[in-house]
Amino acid sequence: MSVQLHALLILCLSFTQGDCTYSSPHWGEWNDSQLLPTIQKLMKGYNRYLRPNFNEGPVEIGMSLDIASIDAISEINMDYTATIFLRQRWRDSRLVFPGNESVSVDGRLVSLLWIPDTFIPDSKRSFLHDVTVENRLIRIFSNGTVLYALRITATIACNMDLTKYPMDRQVCTLQLESWGYNLQDVVFYWTRGNDSVKGLDTLRLAQYSVESYYTTVSEAVYETGQYPKLVLHFALRRNVLFFILETYVPSVLLVVLSWVSFWISQSSVPARTCIGVTTVLTMTTLMMGARTSLPNANCFIKAIDVYLGICFTFIFGALLEYACAHFYTMQQQTIEDLHRELMRDFNESNGNGPIPIVTSTQPNQSVQIGSTAEEPTEQSANSDTRNSVGSKEKVARQGCSLSTMKDASRRAVSVFTVENPHNIDRRARTAFPTAFLFVNILYWLYYLFL
Repeated sequence: MSVQLHALLILCLSFTQGDCTYSSPHWGEWNDSQLLPTIQKLMKGYNRYLRPNFNEGPVEIGMSLDIASIDAISEINMDYTATIFLRQRWRDSRLVFPGNESVSVDGRLVSLLWIPDTFIPDSKRSFLHDVTVENRLIRIFSNGTVLYALRITATIACNMDLTKYPMDRQVCTLQLESWGYNLQDVVFYWTRGNDSVKGLDTLRLAQYSVESYYTTVSEAVYETGQYPKLVLHFALRRNVLFFILETYVPSVLLVVLSWVSFWISQSSVPARTCIGVTTVLTMTTLMMGARTSLPNANCFIKAIDVYLGICFTFIFGALLEYACAHFYTMQQQTIEDLHRELMRDFNESNGNGPIPIVTSTQPNQSVQIGSTAEEPTEQSANSDTRNSVGSKEKVARQGCSLSTMKDASRRAVSVFTVENPHNIDRRARTAFPTAFLFVNILYWLYYLFL
């Protein structure tokens, strides 16, 4: 506190003298005995509270970046952590000195100079490295150009579109803005355009590869005014090979495993049920594991979710296929039992005795098979004949009614009956792999090329 009050007193005394100079030989925490003669001369009459070119136009500040590393990229928090070397250059005419040399001074002397108030607007957390000392660099050139470099690690927000995850391509940005100086005070520019950014070409990441990058110059508009803004855009392409081995291949193998039940006899109920239930549960576990490293936002239907859903549908469909095949098999057995019962009832309705047949050897004589006595009178013969014909008509009517019932029952159950339930398995052996192959072609074409 005493140092700040001392500096404020010196500033007030300087303004009262009208020349904005420090009349004391002390420079904050530094005095004449600690500063080089060149720095002593430069500091005389220097006011670090006033920007260069005050009342003469904006200060042009050139910037360049070295990306040392991108430590982590989080889809859950939608941010990335990077360590960067930020270099800023500007010209301060108050620091011109004779000769063609440059002077590198201790980074702690930054408190004696005016420096830009550059900040990263999308930064969540950031810090300046201070091992073994604060990682700052100040270099003053003879023409008054100041080079100010520092090493920063920052966690920066990056809006991600995960609809094509893990075949996605993310475009993240690194923005630099001025906090208090607007466009009338300072102007930002990249010193060498896209070549102002180094390190991205040789960067190696765990899940990503840097596809491209470019720089832009824009303006940040706020309620308090317009401020200079520099933006680095870089595109990251996710390496899908890890996810193919980790998720896609096991999912395909589970689908193929569910097809094994098509070659198992329908009478082996425990075997086919065990395969179907096991594959369904394993697929469910795989789907839950694939979502653990992703945000729980419902707005994202990711590509991996679509594929896992497709695989789960085919696995569950194989289980339903056996349920249908087993149902129709049992239904066919029930219908066959019903038909046998109807035929038995029909045979029983005809009677187990001889069929009444009337034979005639003489015009006025008739004989009934199964009877050994002849009726002596014509009246008795005619009566027996009429009884025999009536019995035939009754049996015919009963047989017709049973046949009609049989046909009606067949028509009623034919709507829900498969003629040969074993054909369901035979057709599934071809239909399921063909449909799965077709869906895979559509899936990969859409997410890789569209």
